[in-house]
Amino acid sequence: MPRRGRAARLLLWLAILLIAVPGGLGAAQATARHGAPDLVYAALLALHVVAGAALLLARRGAFSRAPVSLFLLLRAPEVLVSIAGILFLFSFIYATNANMDYVQRFMTSHGNLRLAPDSAAERLSACLRYLPLILVDAWWYAGVRLYRPRLSGRLLRAGPGPRFPRGVAWALLLAMASGALYAFAFPSFIRAAGLPALGYVCLLPLLFILDKVPLRWGIFYGSLFGVIQTMISNYWLGTFDLLTLQFVSVVTLVQYIPFMAASLFIMRRSGTAGFLVFPAAWTLFDWLRSLGFLGYPWGMLGASQYAVIPLIQVASLTGVWGVTFLVTLFNSVAAWYAQAAAGKLRRGPGAVAVLAAALAVALGWGVLRAHQQGARDRTAAPAPSVRLALVQQDQDPRKDDYRLVFDTLRRLTEQALAGNPDMVVWSETAFVPNIRRWSREDPAVYPYAALVRDFLAWQKGIARWLVTGNDDYTLIETEAGEERLDYNGAVLFSPSGERVGTYHKIHLVPFTEYFPYRKQLPGIYALLKDFDAYLWEPGDRRVVFAHPKVAFSTPICFEDVFPDDVRRFVAAGARVIINLSNDYWSLTDTEAMQHAANAVFRAVENGTPLARASASGLTCLVGPTGRILARAPLYEASWLQVDVPVSPPAPTPYTRWGDWFPIAMAAMLLSMLAGGLAWKRVR
Repeated sequence: MPRRGRAARLLLWLAILLIAVPGGLGAAQATARHGAPDLVYAALLALHVVAGAALLLARRGAFSRAPVSLFLLLRAPEVLVSIAGILFLFSFIYATNANMDYVQRFMTSHGNLRLAPDSAAERLSACLRYLPLILVDAWWYAGVRLYRPRLSGRLLRAGPGPRFPRGVAWALLLAMASGALYAFAFPSFIRAAGLPALGYVCLLPLLFILDKVPLRWGIFYGSLFGVIQTMISNYWLGTFDLLTLQFVSVVTLVQYIPFMAASLFIMRRSGTAGFLVFPAAWTLFDWLRSLGFLGYPWGMLGASQYAVIPLIQVASLTGVWGVTFLVTLFNSVAAWYAQAAAGKLRRGPGAVAVLAAALAVALGWGVLRAHQQGARDRTAAPAPSVRLALVQQDQDPRKDDYRLVFDTLRRLTEQALAGNPDMVVWSETAFVPNIRRWSREDPAVYPYAALVRDFLAWQKGIARWLVTGNDDYTLIETEAGEERLDYNGAVLFSPSGERVGTYHKIHLVPFTEYFPYRKQLPGIYALLKDFDAYLWEPGDRRVVFAHPKVAFSTPICFEDVFPDDVRRFVAAGARVIINLSNDYWSLTDTEAMQHAANAVFRAVENGTPLARASASGLTCLVGPTGRILARAPLYEASWLQVDVPVSPPAPTPYTRWGDWFPIAMAAMLLSMLAGGLAWKRVR
């Protein structure tokens, strides 16, 4: 037998053995650790066993059709290494929970979670389970591409191997690279401020391959890109809640599959206008995933440009969606000509002209807005202002002793009072015991009642307006009797100690704070309760608080990443937006800066100052142009005094018209699809 033939046969047998052996070792390790193999891991092992058996059968000529054999040879390792890689990434991220005290306490009282005693041991376990499979899959994936077409002919008797279009043989790696570049354009563990320049090239590898691969594989690569960039960008969700990272990953996959299918379908029927499809579709997609119960508009590509002040001014016209369109259009035009060069096609200057016109409009709008702002500042009398003391206690109110947190808040506030602030601002659930409830109980009997009594007496004693996050509730009558509805709220107290207003958070975090389908999906509801999810009721009223110097609203937590939610506060009369957040739990600069990057756009969109008070994270003041004017240090107990100008109402186009831009993108996509189908029928 020729030497190359013997080497090829040895390669096949090694692949079959190496696919099966690590799987068996991983199953034994999982059984020893959990008592029974994890279902997801067991399914992954089963896939590898099936792949090894199918390779052996193909070698013996069991499949009469060459495409089956070629799928096993060329595509199966792509699928296997993608699944194994995502599961490993999840396990490695989730292992951080093992170092959390409250998670270890939770495991001792609940049997539905098993982790190692610390994160290092849990990560080692993840490596032992998944890395052998990943290495084998990667070895097989690379081998068949480096030695094609010889392997397909000699190993599987399937005839000559296929010739991949240039650049597509390594499509899986290009899709993964695109996902990583996308994530690193935002604040990340690579650079806390993010790398905005990557936003203009991050989609190039993905768009290059999507134009060349079959539709079904385009959907596969695009969806893989979406899951990878989401997990890398949102790795900090691993410690937000015991179930959030799982739900976000699955929801992302479910969202990207139809998005990629529809986008590719339209793009391949749009002819010379195809370069416009993905910018329009991506903008529409970002908007759609901000709506409804599952709304989570984190990681919108436009938000990566939060520090590019001249460019982001267009958000006052289009919302952040316009910036997403511009950045995606830059990627799409570059990919359009790269594809032409690789395929030796001729494409005219039309795409470049469209890009240049779009950038000119955006930057021209930015210059005009800056000029108008400057003229207003020169001719108008100095705007009145309100002085805020934003207190950052650098403690997680969810986990720490409530008396200790209150003592820290009190100490920092008393320091800030030297600056004579008009109002003191505390963060989301800064004061945890329910003030409405415990103020009605006997302080001699209930420690929480005693703490609330002390807080109310102290607040009245400092004679300052104070707004704080706090649990709240209402009682309603039902057929079963009186029912209590709990809310995540913000409460405003006057200098005399009077409770003058309360806002109940409207847009709650899905699965973690809110699940509206407890009757329709009782199994998921029970799972959430088993994993210690504390569910609230959503508020139903956008409250504008009345302070003698300013009308303001307080979106809570991630409500400041929803453009339309904040717009509605401003339209209702708020002149200043004050966000109350608790980002302490993440203990990462990444999450804090990502949250702030999203919030910057709410100031630009509405031409309204935005102040943020966080338990820790980024406590700051953002001006109407999106510039961060003042900030407190991350993860330090501190306070920030800011003078916030209160200008007369001057609604921006976005405040007036809302999310018109993504709706216009939807209309453009439909017209492109209709035109493409009509042209195809004519031809």
